[in-house]
Amino acid sequence: MTDYFEVHHRDGAARVGELRLADPVRTPTLADDITVDAGSEWPEARELPEGDENELTILPHRGLPSGTPEEVADAFAPDYPEVDYPNAVVVSPDTVENFGADAYVLSGAQGIAGHAAALVETMIDVRESIPADSALYLPGIATPANVATLVYAGVDLVDTDRAVIKGTQGKYLTSDGEVFLEDLEELPCACPACQQPAETVERADCVEHNVNALRAELARVRERIRAGRLRDYIEGQARHEQWLTATFRRLDQQYGYLEERTPIVRGAELTAASDDTLRRVEIQRFAERVTGRYTNRFDNPLVLVPCSARKPYSESNSHGQFHDSIQFRGHTVSMTSPIGVVPQELELTYPAQHYDSVVTGRWTATEIEFVADVLEAYLERNEYPRYIAHLPEDYQPIVERVERSLGIDFEYTVVDHPTDTESLANLSSTLAGEQRYQKRERQHNTIKAIADYQFGEGAGEALFHDLQIESRYPKLRAHDSDGEQLAALVPNYGTLSLTIAGAKRWLDSDLPTKTAEIDAFVPQGSVLAPGIVDADDDIRPGDEVVFEGPRALSIGRAEMSGPEMAESTRGIASEVRHTEEK
Repeated sequence: MTDYFEVHHRDGAARVGELRLADPVRTPTLADDITVDAGSEWPEARELPEGDENELTILPHRGLPSGTPEEVADAFAPDYPEVDYPNAVVVSPDTVENFGADAYVLSGAQGIAGHAAALVETMIDVRESIPADSALYLPGIATPANVATLVYAGVDLVDTDRAVIKGTQGKYLTSDGEVFLEDLEELPCACPACQQPAETVERADCVEHNVNALRAELARVRERIRAGRLRDYIEGQARHEQWLTATFRRLDQQYGYLEERTPIVRGAELTAASDDTLRRVEIQRFAERVTGRYTNRFDNPLVLVPCSARKPYSESNSHGQFHDSIQFRGHTVSMTSPIGVVPQELELTYPAQHYDSVVTGRWTATEIEFVADVLEAYLERNEYPRYIAHLPEDYQPIVERVERSLGIDFEYTVVDHPTDTESLANLSSTLAGEQRYQKRERQHNTIKAIADYQFGEGAGEALFHDLQIESRYPKLRAHDSDGEQLAALVPNYGTLSLTIAGAKRWLDSDLPTKTAEIDAFVPQGSVLAPGIVDADDDIRPGDEVVFEGPRALSIGRAEMSGPEMAESTRGIASEVRHTEEK
């Protein structure tokens, strides 16, 4: 049982946590000053230490080097007793299991430094074998250049060993690599060790600087996690070393590992600056849900339009002009990189109104392939009576590729630019004779589409089969035929916020997801992880969750994933918005 470690902020596999020592310590951090090693049992048997709440005690252990044969690892597998003070146990990838410790120290970590495939494989195996509410310590590996990537992979504790060794070798470390001290004409740092001319700096000063640089980088990483911007930082910072670039790309290939831990919404804007952005969890998740959950409910022709710099798209000048030409006679779907395709009902849904991309006027081969694949999957699922492409020239190769693949024909309406007079007139005339859909239909379809996206395919009909809408877009409120409110649209994130009545209807349906069972208590403000009996595996941080127990029904936004809720012994599982006592 984890007693002395708690996670407070999550950004994918990266976390800001707290070691609850006598003087609490924020993680990710340096372990040097807060750990005491009881020693290896290889030379002789070690007595179990008394422990101290001021420090994290590493229990007596047998550390195994990287590459130890499995039969040897099994023969010397540890057997750690339970203790009542902050403790850590030493494990290897072949001997890792849940020992109920507050932290786990990975032996042989130095053997995977510099090897992207080995690091990613080891991190996933270890992280998924130990409790979510325990810290992971990789000793002897961290530098200012690699520590952000290590934390992004799931590391909570590191030490200064490598930084110190590099300093004694006269190597000056920064967040973008290392250089021999003697090759520097100026010191690119303002730490105390660097407040002197470069030619007077000695190796002891270099050691001090390296430790300062590592500590500063960890502080930067913690702030990035709190802001939900660590991945944006990684995409640029990790490129200074090839193995780090390979590491985060290999992590992107482990979609299940990252997706489970990645929030469904963020307060921060998503920056799309490279092809690597296309592999981000948020982008892949949106594309997966649009092509796997969304169902078009309009009978009108499809009208593909380009995205806009302003979000949501409907508030931009260009989309205002498109709207004036379409006049509710077509179903507007925006094409964009890196998102793919965005039906008008989902324009508010994260990350469709929360991204900014680098516009060059030319699509890369990777962008063309991704957006074409998404569009093709979307059209395989959703049929239209007609297909209209009101797109600039650089979008057309994508549409033409899909035309050839699916055997459908698009009508092209752009002459020079989508907003020039002739092009807009073509768009309007192409839709002549089409029946307009009403405001009520768009509102109903928007609420149902968001429900499908958020809760799963079919959720829109299950929750809102007798729907009435109040208020104006985007602040829509969903009521049943008797006038009772079921949900409200949250414009900032394009998600639905359920009422107690909506939660009851969802639980009574045949499709309830995003639910958790709680013990016999009435939540007041929050639900703590120890009070969770069980939780759906598909709950993600930020999800709307219905909590039900013998004494209460509550609704709140998840602070952690479903698997983490179910196994954690510390931490806030969810803040609670509504509670009804039974």
